[in-house]
Amino acid sequence: MHCMNKAKTSVPSREHRNTPVYLGATAGMRLLSLQNEDTSKKVLSAVQSTLRSYPFSYKGARILSGQEEGAYGWITINYLLGNFKKSLWPSFLPPLFSNPGTTGALDLGGASTQITFVPDTTVESQGDALNFRLYGKNYTVYTHSFLCYGKDQALNLKLAIDAQGASKGFHIEPCYHRGYVKILNISDLLTNPCTAPSLQPPPSNMQLRIDGAGNYGRCLTSIQKIFNMSQCPYSNCAFNGIFMPPLTGNFGAFSAFYYVMDFLNVTNEPLEDVIMTLKSFCSRPWDKVKEEFPNIKEKYLSDYCFSGTYIVALLNERYSFKNEEWQRIHFLKKIAKSDAGWTLGYMLNLTNMIPAEPSYVGPLSQAAFVSLITICTILAVCLLLTGFLIYYKPKCLHKGII
Repeated sequence: MHCMNKAKTSVPSREHRNTPVYLGATAGMRLLSLQNEDTSKKVLSAVQSTLRSYPFSYKGARILSGQEEGAYGWITINYLLGNFKKSLWPSFLPPLFSNPGTTGALDLGGASTQITFVPDTTVESQGDALNFRLYGKNYTVYTHSFLCYGKDQALNLKLAIDAQGASKGFHIEPCYHRGYVKILNISDLLTNPCTAPSLQPPPSNMQLRIDGAGNYGRCLTSIQKIFNMSQCPYSNCAFNGIFMPPLTGNFGAFSAFYYVMDFLNVTNEPLEDVIMTLKSFCSRPWDKVKEEFPNIKEKYLSDYCFSGTYIVALLNERYSFKNEEWQRIHFLKKIAKSDAGWTLGYMLNLTNMIPAEPSYVGPLSQAAFVSLITICTILAVCLLLTGFLIYYKPKCLHKGII
């Protein structure tokens, strides 16, 4: 518990008992709960016992829903960017300046991915709409969490589909580097809630030998198989029949979105340069890649070609961040020295640190505003008269006028 030990030394001992500790679990635990609820409960119980052993005020633990995970990420980045601060301009007058709005949130983990933003249109699927009142302003937020579409589970899902079409337990994989070899145990996929449905009936070979081919274009094409685009009951869908409104405003992309793009050194590059980088990286032989990155474990290094290509497939093709829209994505690790992610938003919500109404004096009433304008007008006139006398009085005295 490195983080808890660090907190113990960072927080003054006299404040330990007054410092709340909350535990929130996300998609990995949601999957485990689906797979084996008893194991999920045992894991949470063990972690809670450990947290209670520290001298802080432990407040409990729970598994967050995907909708909550997306919403808390959105709250985090907009809180850190200062987008929730409310203007004191009177509400009975038209706005003096256009509202800069909020920033959308894109979160990618190992088991799920979330997209959250304030749309300009109605959210047609009410299960994907959340309403907030923050600092005196109402927000209707679209948010959806795609369980099983985090980068790790998306790769498992793709390999499960490939395994069904593999011949004699052998598969050529364009998303792995040329020269890379992996033996996949199908039994691991049969117990995974994300991949089990794709393996019915189970293949005859329970082991799959995977040989890398290293080809970005073919990798991108093969990834499309994990998205169901056959039906959409709404005006627009991302995939799997899930509604998504047109994109609005800027977006912050964090967690694995940032780490993968940072590894490829394309966090500030246009889409066409991201694609060119992926084409070059994926085509490199596995032994050359290992030589260049000796300090990265092979099990992580081998997945970067897939992960980068998957991000392009998801953002560009499914979410419709085309060339111009891609420029509105800002890949973030931190904002003002704080991590971008759902955890801060979770804490802010639980501790009520973002009020529904501003804690300072609210917008002026019409009577108070008129009085203020009257006082300001009198002051302005006095200043003008003072300036007139200072500037013109010497000239008038010289001419004998005063």
